[in-house]
Amino acid sequence: MVSILDISESFGWNFSDYDYNFTYPDYMEYDWRPDCDQDLSMAFDAIFIPVLYTVAVVVGLLGNGLVLVVLWQKRRSWSVTDTFVFHLCVADMLLLLTMPLWAVEAVMGWIFGTTLCKLTGPTGYLYLSVIHGVRMFSRRRPWVIQISCMVLWFSSLLLCIPDWIFLEASSDSRRDKIECVHWYPSHNWRLDLSTTCSAVMLYFYTSIFLRLRRGSQRGAAKSQDMRLILLLVVVFFICWAPYNITLMVDTVTHNVSSNSSCYTSTALNIALTTTSTLGYLHCCINPLLYAFVWGKFRDSVLDMVRRGRAA
Repeated sequence: MVSILDISESFGWNFSDYDYNFTYPDYMEYDWRPDCDQDLSMAFDAIFIPVLYTVAVVVGLLGNGLVLVVLWQKRRSWSVTDTFVFHLCVADMLLLLTMPLWAVEAVMGWIFGTTLCKLTGPTGYLYLSVIHGVRMFSRRRPWVIQISCMVLWFSSLLLCIPDWIFLEASSDSRRDKIECVHWYPSHNWRLDLSTTCSAVMLYFYTSIFLRLRRGSQRGAAKSQDMRLILLLVVVFFICWAPYNITLMVDTVTHNVSSNSSCYTSTALNIALTTTSTLGYLHCCINPLLYAFVWGKFRDSVLDMVRRGRAA
């Protein structure tokens, strides 16, 4: 019986020279989104973040350190506002100590591993500290103050749970470096968390304002302390509201359409970097508010200066 190979050889066809091992692309896994160049946003991050974080760390550590020194010298006569400011300064200092890590990441990538990546703290301590501080004005019992502080820090740890779950040190092929980023199961997770956090923050701010407004009407002697606390809340909102709005826009954009343009993606990345960096600057703004608004702090600093000159 004559085979097909025999016939092909009679016509001079040699099929053995051909390679029949074809590889077909998997179109189901093909990413139709454009391969965006991240050089612009990376260059922006590498300059903007280290510069502003350096300023924030220097000013914030000096300012909050001065506040802690003043409060420590008068620790035997602390008021409830003093207690509130002390814990707020400690929280600000902890946040300031993490800024050098993020500055290094902007230049070199995240080189500190997943463990340090997950050790980030929330900012929800502000509401709890203010609410418990205002309530302590009417009680003035030491055990109430201690319990309130314990509840404050424990609640902050609970707010860290989403970061402990979703933060990972992962390699970004587009940027060609390791980054500390949130890895959500889907964009819906990110949208739900962003919406929930924004709604909770809005509720907190409204509750704080109403609580402080009622408290300020109870006595004119407390007006300065109330004005300070209210100003801290307003500044906190001004610093972090742009970031939360930008985060929601970025989340909705990626959730509604996965085919967003490179221009939109780059613009949102730069906007997130700018707003988050400006939000962290509230750590170094608080001591300036104490100096201009809080008369007791200003008088204590002036007394320290006079004693230093006399010595």
